[in-house]
Amino acid sequence: MARTLTRHITSVSMRFMAKVRKPTRASSSHAKSASHSRAKLQKKKNLPPAPPHQRGGVELVDPRVQAQLKIYDEALALFRQQKFARAKQELEKVVEGPSKELADRARMHVKIAEQRMKPLHDQNPRTADEHYQRGVAMMNVGRWDDARESLDKARRAAPKADHIHYALAALDCLTGEADSAMANLKVAIQLKSENRYHARNDEDFAFLQEDPRFTELLYPEKDGTAG
Repeated sequence: MARTLTRHITSVSMRFMAKVRKPTRASSSHAKSASHSRAKLQKKKNLPPAPPHQRGGVELVDPRVQAQLKIYDEALALFRQQKFARAKQELEKVVEGPSKELADRARMHVKIAEQRMKPLHDQNPRTADEHYQRGVAMMNVGRWDDARESLDKARRAAPKADHIHYALAALDCLTGEADSAMANLKVAIQLKSENRYHARNDEDFAFLQEDPRFTELLYPEKDGTAG
Protein backbone atom coordinates (compact mmCIF):
# COMPACT_ATOMS: atom_id res chain seq x y z
CA MET A 1 0.00 0.00 0.00
CA ALA A 2 2.80 2.34 0.90
CA ARG A 3 4.58 1.58 -2.37
CA THR A 4 1.38 2.22 -4.30
CA LEU A 5 0.89 5.56 -2.50
CA THR A 6 4.51 6.51 -3.17
CA ARG A 7 4.17 5.73 -6.88
CA HIS A 8 0.95 7.75 -6.98
CA ILE A 9 2.57 10.75 -5.29
CA THR A 10 5.59 10.50 -7.62
CA SER A 11 3.31 10.36 -10.66
CA VAL A 12 1.35 13.41 -9.51
CA SER A 13 4.56 15.31 -8.79
CA MET A 14 5.98 14.56 -12.25
CA ARG A 15 2.77 15.75 -13.93
CA PHE A 16 2.78 18.90 -11.80
CA MET A 17 6.43 19.64 -12.66
CA ALA A 18 5.70 19.11 -16.37
CA LYS A 19 2.89 21.66 -16.17
CA VAL A 20 5.18 24.12 -14.43
CA ARG A 21 7.95 23.71 -17.04
CA LYS A 22 5.66 24.41 -20.03
CA PRO A 23 4.83 28.02 -19.18
CA THR A 24 8.51 28.47 -18.34
CA ARG A 25 9.44 27.64 -21.94
CA ALA A 26 6.66 29.90 -23.18
CA SER A 27 7.89 32.70 -20.93
CA SER A 28 11.39 32.23 -22.30
CA SER A 29 10.06 32.43 -25.85
CA HIS A 30 8.08 35.55 -24.94
CA ALA A 31 11.17 37.14 -23.39
CA LYS A 32 13.19 36.42 -26.53
CA SER A 33 10.43 37.92 -28.67
CA ALA A 34 10.29 41.04 -26.46
CA SER A 35 14.06 41.35 -26.60
CA HIS A 36 13.98 41.03 -30.39
CA SER A 37 11.25 43.70 -30.60
CA ARG A 38 13.30 46.05 -28.43
CA ALA A 39 16.32 45.49 -30.68
CA LYS A 40 14.25 46.27 -33.78
CA LEU A 41 12.86 49.39 -32.09
CA GLN A 42 16.37 50.49 -31.16
CA LYS A 43 17.48 50.02 -34.77
CA LYS A 44 14.56 52.15 -35.94
CA LYS A 45 15.58 54.87 -33.52
CA ASN A 46 19.07 54.86 -34.97
CA LEU A 47 17.85 55.23 -38.55
CA PRO A 48 18.22 58.67 -40.18
CA PRO A 49 15.04 60.78 -40.36
CA ALA A 50 12.77 60.27 -43.33
CA PRO A 51 13.31 62.78 -46.15
CA PRO A 52 10.77 65.60 -46.40
CA HIS A 53 7.74 65.23 -48.63
CA GLN A 54 8.48 66.04 -52.24
CA ARG A 55 6.48 67.61 -55.03
CA GLY A 56 7.70 67.23 -58.59
CA GLY A 57 11.03 65.91 -57.33
CA VAL A 58 11.77 69.14 -55.43
CA GLU A 59 11.96 69.16 -51.65
CA LEU A 60 9.36 71.42 -50.08
CA VAL A 61 11.57 72.10 -47.06
CA ASP A 62 15.33 71.75 -47.26
CA PRO A 63 16.96 71.92 -43.81
CA ARG A 64 20.25 72.92 -45.44
CA VAL A 65 18.64 76.02 -46.94
CA GLN A 66 17.00 76.82 -43.61
CA ALA A 67 20.40 76.68 -41.92
CA GLN A 68 21.89 78.83 -44.69
CA LEU A 69 19.10 81.40 -44.25
CA LYS A 70 19.68 81.52 -40.49
CA ILE A 71 23.38 82.28 -40.99
CA TYR A 72 22.50 84.90 -43.61
CA ASP A 73 20.13 86.69 -41.19
CA GLU A 74 22.77 86.65 -38.45
CA ALA A 75 25.36 88.01 -40.89
CA LEU A 76 23.05 90.88 -41.93
CA ALA A 77 22.50 91.76 -38.28
CA LEU A 78 26.27 92.05 -37.86
CA PHE A 79 26.45 94.03 -41.10
CA ARG A 80 23.88 96.57 -39.85
CA GLN A 81 25.90 96.94 -36.65
CA GLN A 82 28.89 97.82 -38.87
CA LYS A 83 30.77 94.76 -37.65
CA PHE A 84 31.99 94.19 -41.18
CA ALA A 85 34.83 91.76 -40.46
CA ARG A 86 32.57 89.33 -38.56
CA ALA A 87 29.75 89.82 -41.05
CA LYS A 88 32.10 88.95 -43.90
CA GLN A 89 33.10 85.69 -42.20
CA GLU A 90 29.47 84.61 -41.81
CA LEU A 91 28.53 85.72 -45.31
CA GLU A 92 31.29 83.62 -46.78
CA LYS A 93 29.66 80.58 -45.14
CA VAL A 94 26.38 81.50 -46.84
CA VAL A 95 28.14 81.68 -50.21
CA GLU A 96 28.99 77.97 -49.83
CA GLY A 97 25.37 77.00 -49.13
CA PRO A 98 22.91 75.19 -51.43
CA SER A 99 20.65 78.15 -52.26
CA LYS A 100 22.05 80.06 -55.24
CA GLU A 101 19.85 83.06 -54.51
CA LEU A 102 21.11 83.39 -50.93
CA ALA A 103 24.68 82.79 -52.11
CA ASP A 104 24.37 85.60 -54.68
CA ARG A 105 23.03 88.03 -52.09
CA ALA A 106 25.70 87.04 -49.60
CA ARG A 107 28.39 87.50 -52.24
CA MET A 108 27.12 91.03 -52.89
CA HIS A 109 27.25 91.89 -49.18
CA VAL A 110 30.74 90.42 -48.91
CA LYS A 111 31.88 92.95 -51.52
CA ILE A 112 30.18 95.76 -49.62
CA ALA A 113 31.79 94.66 -46.35
CA GLU A 114 35.19 94.56 -48.03
CA GLN A 115 34.56 98.04 -49.44
CA ARG A 116 33.58 99.38 -46.03
CA MET A 117 36.68 97.88 -44.45
CA LYS A 118 38.96 99.78 -46.83
CA PRO A 119 40.50 103.13 -45.86
CA LEU A 120 38.40 106.11 -46.95
CA HIS A 121 40.89 107.19 -49.61
CA ASP A 122 40.41 103.81 -51.35
CA GLN A 123 36.61 104.19 -51.58
CA ASN A 124 36.26 105.74 -54.99
CA PRO A 125 33.42 103.97 -56.84
CA ARG A 126 33.41 104.10 -60.63
CA THR A 127 31.13 101.34 -61.95
CA ALA A 128 27.39 100.88 -61.45
CA ASP A 129 28.03 97.98 -59.10
CA GLU A 130 30.49 100.00 -57.01
CA HIS A 131 28.06 102.93 -56.74
CA TYR A 132 25.32 100.48 -55.75
CA GLN A 133 27.49 98.87 -53.08
CA ARG A 134 28.39 102.25 -51.63
CA GLY A 135 24.73 103.30 -51.69
CA VAL A 136 23.65 100.22 -49.74
CA ALA A 137 26.50 100.71 -47.29
CA MET A 138 25.40 104.31 -46.70
CA MET A 139 21.82 103.13 -46.15
CA ASN A 140 22.96 100.68 -43.51
CA VAL A 141 24.59 103.44 -41.48
CA GLY A 142 21.73 105.93 -41.97
CA ARG A 143 23.49 108.32 -44.35
CA TRP A 144 20.44 108.80 -46.57
CA ASP A 145 21.71 111.66 -48.77
CA ASP A 146 24.97 109.86 -49.56
CA ALA A 147 23.02 106.67 -50.22
CA ARG A 148 20.67 108.38 -52.68
CA GLU A 149 23.54 110.08 -54.49
CA SER A 150 25.33 106.76 -55.00
CA LEU A 151 22.19 104.81 -55.97
CA ASP A 152 21.13 107.49 -58.45
CA LYS A 153 24.56 107.23 -60.08
CA ALA A 154 24.22 103.45 -60.14
CA ARG A 155 20.78 103.69 -61.79
CA ARG A 156 22.03 106.06 -64.46
CA ALA A 157 24.90 103.69 -65.22
CA ALA A 158 22.68 100.56 -65.26
CA PRO A 159 19.01 101.53 -65.78
CA LYS A 160 17.93 97.89 -66.28
CA ALA A 161 19.44 96.58 -63.03
CA ASP A 162 16.48 95.46 -60.91
CA HIS A 163 18.45 95.38 -57.64
CA ILE A 164 19.30 99.07 -57.97
CA HIS A 165 15.64 100.05 -58.35
CA TYR A 166 14.80 97.77 -55.43
CA ALA A 167 17.40 99.47 -53.24
CA LEU A 168 16.08 102.89 -54.23
CA ALA A 169 12.56 101.78 -53.27
CA ALA A 170 13.83 100.66 -49.87
CA LEU A 171 15.64 103.98 -49.43
CA ASP A 172 12.45 105.86 -50.33
CA CYS A 173 10.61 103.94 -47.62
CA LEU A 174 13.27 104.73 -45.06
CA THR A 175 13.01 108.44 -45.89
CA GLY A 176 9.19 108.55 -46.08
CA GLU A 177 8.82 108.91 -49.88
CA ALA A 178 5.82 106.66 -50.51
CA ASP A 179 5.10 107.63 -54.14
CA SER A 180 8.73 107.30 -55.22
CA ALA A 181 9.02 104.00 -53.31
CA MET A 182 6.02 102.56 -55.15
CA ALA A 183 7.37 103.70 -58.53
CA ASN A 184 10.82 102.22 -57.94
CA LEU A 185 9.48 98.98 -56.50
CA LYS A 186 7.14 98.55 -59.45
CA VAL A 187 10.06 98.87 -61.87
CA ALA A 188 12.13 96.42 -59.82
CA ILE A 189 9.30 93.86 -60.00
CA GLN A 190 8.78 94.42 -63.72
CA LEU A 191 12.49 93.77 -64.30
CA LYS A 192 12.52 90.72 -62.02
CA SER A 193 9.30 89.23 -60.66
CA GLU A 194 11.06 87.58 -57.69
CA ASN A 195 11.43 91.03 -56.12
CA ARG A 196 7.72 90.89 -55.34
CA TYR A 197 8.31 88.02 -52.93
CA HIS A 198 11.43 89.56 -51.41
CA ALA A 199 9.55 92.77 -50.63
CA ARG A 200 6.81 90.87 -48.78
CA ASN A 201 9.25 89.96 -45.99
CA ASP A 202 11.58 92.94 -46.19
CA GLU A 203 11.40 95.07 -43.05
CA ASP A 204 12.62 98.09 -45.02
CA PHE A 205 9.14 98.28 -46.57
CA ALA A 206 7.27 98.48 -43.26
CA PHE A 207 6.45 102.11 -44.12
CA LEU A 208 4.18 100.90 -46.95
CA GLN A 209 2.39 98.12 -45.08
CA GLU A 210 -0.83 100.14 -44.71
CA ASP A 211 -0.77 101.49 -48.28
CA PRO A 212 -3.34 99.65 -50.44
CA ARG A 213 -1.14 100.20 -53.52
CA PHE A 214 1.60 98.21 -51.82
CA THR A 215 -0.78 95.32 -51.13
CA GLU A 216 -2.07 95.33 -54.72
CA LEU A 217 1.48 95.34 -56.08
CA LEU A 218 2.77 92.54 -53.87
CA TYR A 219 -0.35 90.35 -53.81
CA PRO A 220 -1.90 90.65 -57.29
CA GLU A 221 -3.38 87.14 -56.99
CA LYS A 222 -5.95 88.56 -54.54
CA ASP A 223 -7.62 90.56 -57.28
CA GLY A 224 -6.91 88.12 -60.11
CA THR A 225 -4.11 90.12 -61.74
CA ALA A 226 -1.22 87.79 -60.94
CA GLY A 227 1.35 87.29 -63.68
